[in-house]
Amino acid sequence: MPDSNHPVSVGDVCDFLEEFAPNYLAAEWDNVGLLMGERASPVQRIQTCLTVASDVVAEAVDERVQMIVSHHPILFRGIKRLTTSDPEGRMIWDLVRAGIAVYSPHTSFDNTKGGINEILTGKLELMNVSPLRKQTGEQQCKLVVFVPNADLAGVADAVFGAGAGIIGKYSQCSFRVAGTGTFFGSEAANPTIGQIGRREEVSEWRLETVCPATQVDKVIAAMRRSHSYEEPAFDVYPLRSGGSTLGEGRLGRLPKAISLRSFARKVKDKLNAQSVHFVGESERQVERVAISCGSGGALLADAILEKADVFLTGEMRYHDYLHARERGIGLVLAGHYATERLGVEALAQRMQERWRDLEVWSSRRERDPVSAVLAID
Repeated sequence: MPDSNHPVSVGDVCDFLEEFAPNYLAAEWDNVGLLMGERASPVQRIQTCLTVASDVVAEAVDERVQMIVSHHPILFRGIKRLTTSDPEGRMIWDLVRAGIAVYSPHTSFDNTKGGINEILTGKLELMNVSPLRKQTGEQQCKLVVFVPNADLAGVADAVFGAGAGIIGKYSQCSFRVAGTGTFFGSEAANPTIGQIGRREEVSEWRLETVCPATQVDKVIAAMRRSHSYEEPAFDVYPLRSGGSTLGEGRLGRLPKAISLRSFARKVKDKLNAQSVHFVGESERQVERVAISCGSGGALLADAILEKADVFLTGEMRYHDYLHARERGIGLVLAGHYATERLGVEALAQRMQERWRDLEVWSSRRERDPVSAVLAID
């Protein structure tokens, strides 16, 4: 429960979302995280949505929301001017005037454990679920540095402060072994310990810690600044991942094989979709199911490679339909909105459970922009 003396801030919500759906899970082309707002601003009312559109913004302003968590990013492409002369500019202007922060987890939320793709597998009662396209996670390295006893605490604090030493939910992780270092300083050397022209033996610590590959240069610079040696001895080792349960899309099995048409009906009912299209022979039996919410055409090749019987997604290109038909995999297309809206509803519930003193809800005005003709008189 939040402390009433320390109200929840935009930054607190960002930290919670980034722990649940880490940014490194996002696709390279994506734009995730806090996209508008000030981390220090207090939050009492949060609204989730699929897309920041005019109806969602009007609701947020009317309901005095301090933060929107939108699945799809705003400011997805660079803009050169921000005015009220176009719809996007007016929406952003309204958000800024109302002091509303905007965060987008997008593909991080698609891919994380408990994210949208896993929510879909639960709705469809799939078993033996695994990622469709496996992801090893952020590349890690190990830094090994040799330090005299007087430097140990300072060097450790410096590398931890630069981003090293994080393993899962633990920080400041390291391993230390005492030993003896030797060196022989030339006439041009300026040793901190010992004298030039003779071999020195010094009691030292071998300090080991891990760090993200993207932070290695920063961590090494911090180590050098805090180390007293003229030339610190250190090694950097790339680490091989031990495997991951994370990745893009999901792959699973139905409890028993059913026809492609029956599976399409099941999808429509479970996702409350307006309409569902399918590609393939209607009576063909399907059991092995691949899933990618939203526009999942990029994972069709993975579904084929994994020998899925059917691939469920929101929408695809026409030529993907033909490719799937030729490769013998069924397609079920439930619409972008139907395959993702349930995720932002679940995310609102997750945040409400975390902060019971806040008001968190999924936009009540947001609607699927696509309508279906269900019957013709």
